[in-house]
Amino acid sequence: MFNREIYDRSLASACAGAGESGALDGKRFLITGATGLVGSFLADALIFMNETRGAGIEIYAAGRREEGVRARFGESFGRPYFHYLPYDAAKPIGFDAPVDCVVHAACSAHPLAYSKDPVGTMQANLVGTMNLLEYLRGQENARLLFLSTGEIYGENPDLPNGFSETDHGWVDSMLPRSCYPESKRAAETLCAAYAAQYGVDAVVARLCHVYGPTLTSANSRADAQFLRKALAGEDIVMKSAGSQVRSFCYAADAVGAILTLLAAGGRGQAYNVANRDSVASIREYAETLADIAGVKVVFDLPPEAEKAGYTKITRAVFDAAKLEALGWQPRYTLREGLEATYASLKPV
Repeated sequence: MFNREIYDRSLASACAGAGESGALDGKRFLITGATGLVGSFLADALIFMNETRGAGIEIYAAGRREEGVRARFGESFGRPYFHYLPYDAAKPIGFDAPVDCVVHAACSAHPLAYSKDPVGTMQANLVGTMNLLEYLRGQENARLLFLSTGEIYGENPDLPNGFSETDHGWVDSMLPRSCYPESKRAAETLCAAYAAQYGVDAVVARLCHVYGPTLTSANSRADAQFLRKALAGEDIVMKSAGSQVRSFCYAADAVGAILTLLAAGGRGQAYNVANRDSVASIREYAETLADIAGVKVVFDLPPEAEKAGYTKITRAVFDAAKLEALGWQPRYTLREGLEATYASLKPV
């Protein structure tokens, strides 16, 4: 699946800092969305910690289909510390495994999901988060890390240097596309409410635009389509002018941030996860990947079903100073992250 040497280098980078400090050794991790972009990279990082230095971490990979989890994790599925748990974010939790760290990464975070199933998108964020918070009410010393999004800030062109955790923008709540940022925002409030009312230890990670080799085949985001074209040796197709500006973050750096927040984040607090050295337009992102792959960038218009799921936000740049104060630092520039992504997946 991956070029192991290059991918393992990314895993080692993710585990540096909080991952190698020993603060999370011996913990029991429950990961929802364990086959997704971030969830699967996190699970691989925990496996890497166990295999390279005996971290003694128990991994509970939660997902709808056992065969999907088995296919994604291969031989790791049969290891004594790796467990599968059946899980549907829209349904009550059907297991009672005691855990120390819960990472809620289950959500269809791509345009076609927003246009075809906005209700399901909201259910995963709202119902799924509430069920997990209820699940943790009866467990002491357990922490929930909710993976939110920088999209909760919406649009605010008066903040050219980026959103901090106390800044606000606007989101049109009557657009079906707003199913994603509005449900993430409400789920954040659920975390804060459960922390205040019931003492549940919940922390929020507001992820910027995360990319990496663990992108799934179902992902319809522009960057996923760019990567598939590049790997096939075909020209990258842009379906807009690509002028929208984003904070990008390589998956290894995002997972390093997750481990930092599990070890040292403040209860009831939210943290931006973004790389100050990876701010670029979507066109610049595509052109960088095209240069790495030796292909060109061409332009075409999207079908209406796909276009309906696109965000209207023109500038999504985030200030991660609060997270950096905990000791986290990103290790990959945009080009380095794209080089690692491409090299990890490029057919030999």
